[in-house]
Amino acid sequence: MAQIKFFDTTLRDGEQTPGVNLNKLEKLEIARQLERLGMDVMEAGFPASSEGDFLAVQEIARSVKTTAVTALARAKKSDIDTAWEALKDAEQPRVHVFLATSPIHMEYKLKKKPEEVLRTAVEMVSYAKERFPIVQFSAEDASRSELSFLAQVVEAVIDAGATVVNLPDTVGYATPAEYGKMFAYMKEHVPNIEKADLSAHCHDDLGMAVANSIAAIENGATQIEGTVNGIGERAGNAALEEVAVALHIRKDAYEHTSRLVLHEIKRTSSLISKLTGMTVPGNKAIVGDHAFAHESGIHQDGMLKHAETYEIITPALVGMNATNLVLGKHSGRHAFNTRISELGFALSDAQLQEAFDRFKRLTDKKKEVTDDDLFTIALDVQTKHDPVRTYEVKALQVTMGPQNLPTATIALQTPDDGIKETARTGHGTVEAIYNTLEALIAERVTLTDYRIHSVGKGEDALAEVHVQLQVDGEPFTGRGTANDVLKASSHAYVNGVNRALRAATLKKTQPIT
Repeated sequence: MAQIKFFDTTLRDGEQTPGVNLNKLEKLEIARQLERLGMDVMEAGFPASSEGDFLAVQEIARSVKTTAVTALARAKKSDIDTAWEALKDAEQPRVHVFLATSPIHMEYKLKKKPEEVLRTAVEMVSYAKERFPIVQFSAEDASRSELSFLAQVVEAVIDAGATVVNLPDTVGYATPAEYGKMFAYMKEHVPNIEKADLSAHCHDDLGMAVANSIAAIENGATQIEGTVNGIGERAGNAALEEVAVALHIRKDAYEHTSRLVLHEIKRTSSLISKLTGMTVPGNKAIVGDHAFAHESGIHQDGMLKHAETYEIITPALVGMNATNLVLGKHSGRHAFNTRISELGFALSDAQLQEAFDRFKRLTDKKKEVTDDDLFTIALDVQTKHDPVRTYEVKALQVTMGPQNLPTATIALQTPDDGIKETARTGHGTVEAIYNTLEALIAERVTLTDYRIHSVGKGEDALAEVHVQLQVDGEPFTGRGTANDVLKASSHAYVNGVNRALRAATLKKTQPIT
């Protein structure tokens, strides 16, 4: 069977989701998990966009060994130079240069004639090839481009040194038939097409990103781009886990395979969901909590008689029922450290000690500590250490006053090392906490979304809160976990503000033009 290459852009296109702000450590953790998943290529970011993105791409390039690391660059020499500086230490450095080719983009965005676009594409691919062994060229908005002109551009950039050509459905407009036809046209009309991989990059504005990706494969694509959980700007991208499992389950129809380690899918999905704050819907294909649940009596009866009556994918295939080792108060440091390592975390000695101390404190309140609990502890510890001075809740107390009106009293460590304390009321306990934090925090903060769910099951489960905030007019997400819902709520709010502080310190000096 032919092998399809998988190109993950969770760290670049996925992070363009409104409110998603990943710091360097979080990006590195996701990159390591994508490597364990067996991803062929990961797009680590857009180095020219900010100092923070540059540093994250550089760190990922130096850390990841078995997956190729690439970075996005506009068709500008300065972008390509910046990408090279970020990627030059990578085992497999490659660059992803893009330039729009559709009439609407050329006229209104680029303000260039087709011949100018063609010339720029060739010049920038040639320039990139002087540095990078692998150059990918993307014809932005390819699905709305004129096929004859698109074929001319593709042929020219391959001659200039492009080894991968991406034909994206940038605005999610194409139907599967139209998108597949575009790839078939390139295979037929571009004489040197066999010298490059043809790549598909689909957005989900009309809910057809996965279907379009499959249509591209059926018509000659050799690489599929997308994100885990399908996250991304607007309606998101093609969900790579859906494409990969479809190829595996329906290999009879598609006759293609991939090198993805399918049982790592659920772990990857959970990690990205937690770090981005983008909750996976219960009915999400492949990775949703209800993807393998059967409530109908008829379905349950069929399942009991023979699982394949209603289950075409086994939970084990995607890692849904992997062994969940339970640790308790009598578990020692060695067992704890081993399990943290097995979960994919590379913590320093100091971080391991802090995580172990938190684990021990948790066992005093919770009889059994599951992988989900350890996962949460390790994530919190790993992302806590940051050189940027931030806020920290030192004390929290909520009391009920007259007419059951709650009052929250909070002592808050501020970035300037001072401790401020005040109290505010609210119509509910969480509102009282957030009103108090708003009064203590210097930044202008507005809560736009609040979500809570449990980590694990039972009355002693950890509470995990995700919030979306506007901090000085910019969107940020926050995450907090604790045994107590109110503590988790306060931690999530402060975490979101701290993300804004970190982003401000890493804000690039020159805006993108």
